[in-house]
Amino acid sequence: MNLIFLGPPGAGKGTYASRLGIRLDIPHISTGDIFREEMKKQTELGKLAASYINKGNLVPDEVTIDIVKKRLSEPDCEKGFILDGFPRTIAQADGLEHAEIKIDHVFNFLVGEEVLIKRMSGRRTCKRCGAIYHIETLKPKTPGICDKCGSELVQREDEKPEIIKDRLRVYEEKTAPLIDYYRKRGLLIDTDGDRPIDVVVDELVSIIQ
Repeated sequence: MNLIFLGPPGAGKGTYASRLGIRLDIPHISTGDIFREEMKKQTELGKLAASYINKGNLVPDEVTIDIVKKRLSEPDCEKGFILDGFPRTIAQADGLEHAEIKIDHVFNFLVGEEVLIKRMSGRRTCKRCGAIYHIETLKPKTPGICDKCGSELVQREDEKPEIIKDRLRVYEEKTAPLIDYYRKRGLLIDTDGDRPIDVVVDELVSIIQ
């Protein structure tokens, strides 16, 4: 089962993909995680990605397409996969088609802008282990300190309100056209992303089955 999750930053794609991936026993593949790992290692790709991501912009299509194609060729993708954060442009979607990678369903998560900004600006990430918290909905036991490893929690540059607004603008300009792209192909399913996680995941499972 090959799936794509669409939706603006903060719509919950990563959370839903992680839960659904466990239910279906297929990998959740996030281009954001791939880039952050490269940025953490300070590789050339990581430095290049950071120069775009920290300004709220998208990494160039050709770089992203090559990384995703390489990831999808790995053995754990034989039964299927969930793509989260890719494709983000028509060129990237065309890249998947040209690589003859079949997609079964495209879920488009719908969430209002005010909710998105509140969700993302409240996130805090552990500097050491990468654990994610939220100042309102997922608080650490000690403010500003990771429950898992005791390291400092920080707000990522791309989750500050001014950058979030830029990210949403970029999404509307570059990624939203994918909704029509996949709707015309009969693959798109609109999904209300502003509901409890388990409710959304159960609905996704029922649609797939």
